[in-house]
Amino acid sequence: MLREAAGQMLQHMGYEVEFAEDGGEALELYKRAKESGRPFDVVILDLTVPGGMGGKETMKRLTEMDPQIRAIVSSGYSNDPVMAEYKQYGFRGVMAKPYQVYELGQTVHKVITGED
Repeated sequence: MLREAAGQMLQHMGYEVEFAEDGGEALELYKRAKESGRPFDVVILDLTVPGGMGGKETMKRLTEMDPQIRAIVSSGYSNDPVMAEYKQYGFRGVMAKPYQVYELGQTVHKVITGED
């Protein structure tokens, strides 16, 4: 449900959005987009995906596929080491849940433009 709400917020800001149920599907979508010449500008990964591949493992595999990937990690578990040291895991941005529209927009913009 939060995924759809975040997607609607991003669409309202003018971004095109694709959704994945888990990390495995995210890998497939990313690969297809890259191969079609329309790579994603940014990927937002949830750290914990019940019954599926979570953000940490997904990011590891995405980085193998594309070392220049721009990704944001998101989680309700703000004390998780990945959230605290997100850059060590290859992420370029972090958002603790729950987040507001403004925070989502700012984080996505900063990651896409390379602002720190």
